[in-house]
Amino acid sequence: ILAGCASNAPEEDTSSDTSLDTTPAVVEKPVEKPQEMKPMISGTKITVSRGAGMGTETLDGIFYFDFDQAIVKRSGHAELDRHAKVLMENRSFRVRLEGHADERGTREYNLALGERRANAVRAYLTAQGASGSQVEVISYGEEKPAVLGGGESSWAQNRRVELNYSN
Repeated sequence: ILAGCASNAPEEDTSSDTSLDTTPAVVEKPVEKPQEMKPMISGTKITVSRGAGMGTETLDGIFYFDFDQAIVKRSGHAELDRHAKVLMENRSFRVRLEGHADERGTREYNLALGERRANAVRAYLTAQGASGSQVEVISYGEEKPAVLGGGESSWAQNRRVELNYSN
C-alpha cells in the first residue's frame, strides 16, 4: 500500500513580491553637462572658457600694423581666430573695430588708413565665420593715440586696431 499526502492549498506567487528582492536598487541620475562660461568683456579684453575643466583664457583685443600698412600680421591670426570663434558662439555679441594710425601723414590720410586697417580685421573675422552684422568699423586716425610722443616705439603702439565688445 502506498500512501501519500497531498495539499490542495494554492501556491503563492512571489515573483512580484519586492520584499524578497535582495538586488540593490540602481537609481540613475541625470547626466549634468558642464556649465559653459559666458565670455566676460572688459574693455579690449574678453575672457572665455577653454572647455570643461580647462580653465579660462583672456583674449587680447589690440592688433598692431606696420608703417603705412593695412595688412593683418600673421602673428595675429591665431588670436583673431579665437575672437571669430567667440563671435560665432555668441551671436548676440557685437564688436566695434577701432582703427588708429600714428601721427605721420595728413589727418584725412590717417583716417582712411585707420579705416582700411579696421576693414582688414573685419574681413579676417568674417572669413573665419563671424557674422558681418556683428562687426562695426570706425576710424580715429591719429586722434586717439595710445602713447604720446614721437619716435618709432611710440608710433608702433599707435598703429593698431582695437576690438571693443558689447552684448
